Amino acid sequence: MPDQRAPEQVTFDRPEVVAEVRSAFERYERALADGDVAVMTELFWDDPRCVRFGIADRQQGADEIEAWRHTHPSVPPGRTLRDTRVLAVDDRTAVVTTLISYPDRAIEGRQSQTWVRLPEGWRVVEAHVSELPLGA
Repeated sequence: MPDQRAPEQVTFDRPEVVAEVRSAFERYERALADGDVAVMTELFWDDPRCVRFGIADRQQGADEIEAWRHTHPSVPPGRTLRDTRVLAVDDRTAVVTTLISYPDRAIEGRQSQTWVRLPEGWRVVEAHVSELPLGA
């Protein structure tokens, strides 16, 4: 029998949610540039289901992500973000995408993160980073 319930209304991009997620994302980016593993670890979901796909690596679970961070604590200097977008799906789920460039590398980096509001605050539950040569 078909579901007879009315569909739940989704309100995208509530300004206060976008601002909260952008603030958490910016905190993460500062930690990434500074090599602050404690903050990066804090902002990822502390769960074995958390996933991070890197450029040439992948981690499954908070423990693997933290261990990887200790051996790769920061990004190359001069990293610049552009076209950063926060899509707040509702008051507890958001997706952040951004493009990345470096002054001495002919690549376009791409980063996406799924953020969820948990009792301890906004946390990344899934992340993906990739790079393509410029003009590809």
